[in-house]
Amino acid sequence: MQINYLFAAIPMFVGFMLIEYFYAKSKGWKYFNMHNSLTNISIGIAERLADVFIAGAFFFVYDYIQKEHGLFSIKASIGVWIILFLLTDFVWYWYHRLAHEINVLWLAHVVHHQSEDFNYTVSARITVLQAIARTCFWCVLPFIGFPAPMITSLLLVHGLYPFFIHTRTIGKLGFLEYILVTPSHHRVHHASNEKYLDRNYGDVLIIWDKLFGTFAKEDEKEVIKFGLTHPLQTHSFLRQHLHFAVELWLAMKSKRGLLNKLRVLIAKPETLEPTLRHRAEEIFHIRRNPKAITQPLNKYVIVQFLFLLVGLTLFIAFEHQVPLSSKVCWGLIVILTLINCGAIMEQKKWVFEVELIRLSAFLLLAFEYSAFISVNFFLTFLLSIVVLLQFQRLREYYLKLIYRTNERSESSA
Repeated sequence: MQINYLFAAIPMFVGFMLIEYFYAKSKGWKYFNMHNSLTNISIGIAERLADVFIAGAFFFVYDYIQKEHGLFSIKASIGVWIILFLLTDFVWYWYHRLAHEINVLWLAHVVHHQSEDFNYTVSARITVLQAIARTCFWCVLPFIGFPAPMITSLLLVHGLYPFFIHTRTIGKLGFLEYILVTPSHHRVHHASNEKYLDRNYGDVLIIWDKLFGTFAKEDEKEVIKFGLTHPLQTHSFLRQHLHFAVELWLAMKSKRGLLNKLRVLIAKPETLEPTLRHRAEEIFHIRRNPKAITQPLNKYVIVQFLFLLVGLTLFIAFEHQVPLSSKVCWGLIVILTLINCGAIMEQKKWVFEVELIRLSAFLLLAFEYSAFISVNFFLTFLLSIVVLLQFQRLREYYLKLIYRTNERSESSA
């Protein structure tokens, strides 16, 4: 049986998150907010899921470019590994810097900066778009002639190291501050304080920021404010991914002529009108003052996330034994669960409809492994009729169950 041992990364990362949480709690540091942490992890779950489908494609792209268009045929050696490490870090610096300076790239990266907390859970905020954008930049390496296995091996390092610099529990690290990107340096990068904006883009080495004039040292006397300059303040899985796309669309819509519309995509994020955020919120029907979330509701969401983490770990471990149809079905279940959990935390009324679709996906997955297809089909058909006939009653009961209220009470659409 072929096992993908990268599955071990999930329990390892969760373990470090828990260690950081309990350590901060023992010190009386309020570095964690439960809903923010769950929101952060939800982004990471979606990215890990997508990785199952597209990681192989990244390797194929690197391998094809190197074999068909590589300028040189580079062989592995200690010196070559060192050069490649420096190049991957250099390319990362420029991707990261441009992702903050060009709207269309900021679209892929903005999700990573939305959290107003700063802890290990924030490192999970990587989107599929960001992974694709980075891959496009790293394609320069196989063009030079570096083999795909070498590139992907080092990219694992670039994926692992940043996890450990997303923390407030580690102070400055002496002489390492002059060489590596440390938690102190990265706190500056995630800060929305004016003096820290657009600083410290490095991934592993801080030398690029010092070389290109984007370095800033953390001032321990100044309180750091994390997140966007205009906080998003949402737990919605959909809104986090789509809000900037909507703002860009509104900005392009307001321009005349194709050239002016395209200029919006390559302009800097700060050039967008501040009013676009408010207009985008009107599209999302943002509720300004939601009711306090009850303890049973918190438990419901936590159970959903535990289910996802365990399921995703097993899914990655045995992905080579899972047929494509099951992968797609499981992927649908994960995405719908993430959407629903975010909607529940924001008390949306349409969670019941999403829950029905999610349960339908579960049934489809059950069909894949059931020897009693005809029986299952009949039971599903019967259940569908019951749901349709009792839809409104079931909907009201579900909303009352999770929100401790009823549909007629104040709730967001």
